[in-house]
Amino acid sequence: MFVCLLGHVGAPLPCAMVKLVDIPDMKYYAKNGEGEICIRGPSVFRGYLRDPERTADALDSDGWLHSGDVGQWLPNGTLRIIDRKKHIFKLSQGEYIAPEKIENVYMRCVPVLQVFVHGDSLQSYLIGIVVPDPEVFVDWAKERGFVGSYEELCQNPDVKNAVLEDMKAVGKEAGLKSFEQVKDLHLHPETFSVANGLLTPTLKSRRADIRRVFQEQISSMYSKTAI
Repeated sequence: MFVCLLGHVGAPLPCAMVKLVDIPDMKYYAKNGEGEICIRGPSVFRGYLRDPERTADALDSDGWLHSGDVGQWLPNGTLRIIDRKKHIFKLSQGEYIAPEKIENVYMRCVPVLQVFVHGDSLQSYLIGIVVPDPEVFVDWAKERGFVGSYEELCQNPDVKNAVLEDMKAVGKEAGLKSFEQVKDLHLHPETFSVANGLLTPTLKSRRADIRRVFQEQISSMYSKTAI
């Protein structure tokens, strides 16, 4: 009897060897069944035509193709793709997303200090985690008829919707496509920092860690009726 299970890409084919390789910066380790998916075998290409530099980037000295996808072994021996090493990912309908480009656009919004854009291949739209700018957020909200402390405003759903509309307007002006716009967001009152483990020492987002910390909020946003 054939059983169809969703949420994975299946098991390796007989013609291919698959292994997972540590990605320390993203805290993915092969010993935990997570890491960059690498493939070797007769079905793997031998390199780019007359382009040794790109070939060296893709294939290591032992012939393993480094896919750039982050995988996770499941108990039944199948493989799930959970992340992208280069942070580029694809939505369920095939659109490719470069989250850092979108984040840079949204950070032009007056009330936004930090933003994390999230999506994956099982979802059809993007969501965001936004840290409002504490120096301007209260006054910005007051101008729109919302009164409260910084923390209270972060919990106000009407304020959240106002921030979302502001972000969409800035995104549209910057030329973001409809599928590049976040459809929902969570306002968080604490900045991402090196101290709380959400930024690297060079002040880059630790994307995997942010996803883990906000998994409850992410799941809640995606549990709503599709937008």
